[in-house]
Amino acid sequence: MEGKELNKRFWVAMLVFGLMGQVAWVVENMYFNVFIYKMFHASAADISAMVMASAVMAALTTLIMGAVSDKVGKRKAFMSVGYIIWGLSIITFAYIKSIFMTIVMDCIMTFFGSTANDAAYNAWLTDRGDTGNRGKIEGINSMMPLVSILIVFGGFMSFNLDEHSSWVTIYYIIGAATTLIGIAGAFLIEDAPDLKKTEDSLGDTLLYSFRPSVFKENRLLYFILVEFAMFGISIQVFMPYLIIYYEKTLGMSNYVLIMAPAILAAAVVTAFYGKVYDKNGFKVSIKLPLVMLAAGYLLLYATKSMVPVFIGSLLMMSGYLTGMSVFGAKIRDLIPENKSGRFQGVRIIGQVFIPGLIGPAIGAAVLKDAELIYNDDGTTSFLPDKSIWVAALLVLILLAAVIWGRERRKKLGQNVK
Repeated sequence: MEGKELNKRFWVAMLVFGLMGQVAWVVENMYFNVFIYKMFHASAADISAMVMASAVMAALTTLIMGAVSDKVGKRKAFMSVGYIIWGLSIITFAYIKSIFMTIVMDCIMTFFGSTANDAAYNAWLTDRGDTGNRGKIEGINSMMPLVSILIVFGGFMSFNLDEHSSWVTIYYIIGAATTLIGIAGAFLIEDAPDLKKTEDSLGDTLLYSFRPSVFKENRLLYFILVEFAMFGISIQVFMPYLIIYYEKTLGMSNYVLIMAPAILAAAVVTAFYGKVYDKNGFKVSIKLPLVMLAAGYLLLYATKSMVPVFIGSLLMMSGYLTGMSVFGAKIRDLIPENKSGRFQGVRIIGQVFIPGLIGPAIGAAVLKDAELIYNDDGTTSFLPDKSIWVAALLVLILLAAVIWGRERRKKLGQNVK
């Protein structure tokens, strides 16, 4: 099916907002953990608690603010103003002195970030696309996390992350850039021409996606969201501890040089993989991401040498991002037209809330008895071990079984549309 034409202004706005949003999320998801680990000697339980708290805030915010954006019939204002305040909130981390305050401020920052990105930006992408171009949009959009990781890794190479002054500079740079993007949004973003505010009450709009009747009408959407949650749980088992694993456990202080080529290659794969979804649909296109992810887990479990770690990282990153693009495209295709804001809450529950609660908890559980090392000041820090890859793989195998079971029931004509 031929998709509706999208102008250059859309693509520029998508690239700018998508990339800067992911840069900010990468700093939170991958480096806040490093921040409290290095500055405050956080435990695996501390890191898990921070990820969980942020996931809860992201889900609640997206649920509420996505519905609000439907109610007022606007995305642009929420994106632009949200990014401005999001950036300012990032700067405040330069002045934080404890794990507790980091977690509190992370929740506050997540409110503005989720309003701007998870709720408004994602609803805007759904508004502007259709079944003919969704895979292309999602392929490029899902490439953003990898590109942002590359930007952040490359930028952080010039900083000594054991020094607090480096973190101060980082938070000012990322915060200021995010705020400037928000200001630019006033000139770049165009709401979808057919976007109209809903006449339903705010309460009805908030609860819309939780109605039994809506579930029955959109049964497949909810099944896919459950599968997406399982995919995210697998990722979140290891992701909060990934950089610490590379740097401390494997002793690869130059992990950026190992990861950068893997990220570039995975970004290229992800950019083109959206076309596979457009041509073949979910059933076919989800298989390769799961295989690549499983192969990456196995290789990262089995080796500590540089070249195999690079190959394992490439497979893991490629499977992760292509999987995200396939799930994302399918979910956007299944969301009813002109109701995208009302479904951002259940989307974020599947994408962030459930994975953010369960994945890090599994990771913390398998790392409960992890080896400890002594720091220069006499305190101790934990070393993530390879058990995180086994735990992540087991969740992935369960996901594959669930997808296979649903497809089999569909083939047999049972009630999974």
